[in-house]
Amino acid sequence: MTKREPMTQDELLDAVGPAFGRLRRSSLLEVENPISQKDLTRTLVLRIVQDAEFEDADEVTVGAVAQHLGVDPSVASRMVSDSIAAGYLIRAASQRDGRRTVLHLSTQGRELMARFARHQRSAFESVTADWTARDRLEFARLMLKYVDSQDALRDRRPH
Repeated sequence: MTKREPMTQDELLDAVGPAFGRLRRSSLLEVENPISQKDLTRTLVLRIVQDAEFEDADEVTVGAVAQHLGVDPSVASRMVSDSIAAGYLIRAASQRDGRRTVLHLSTQGRELMARFARHQRSAFESVTADWTARDRLEFARLMLKYVDSQDALRDRRPH
């Protein structure tokens, strides 16, 4: 079955959403030495903690994970507990308020995220292997621009 290229602007723009939905499910599982489905899910939580540490942002709590992922706090709590049990996250007392518990990446969590970054790069290179270097870099630039714009929208929403 061959896929038909979108012909009109509306068809092209309508095709973007479903395409994003297929991104995570496909190529990341197809490359050499794939990351397990369970660890792939864990990277959602680990990325939030890693990004906050990198940006020297607010301390990350289970509530922040829930808000960022758009899930119920009980779902986020189970995801965080699973990542802790797997050795990827550490709970610690907040330096700002000792009554709060915050999350940090463990050494194993940092190693998984480094492996995941290599895995993502490999998947991108595999998927775009027959693209020109210019197309590959332009897509990467536009994808980063898209994500930055999406983050800016989230930052403007009332919390």
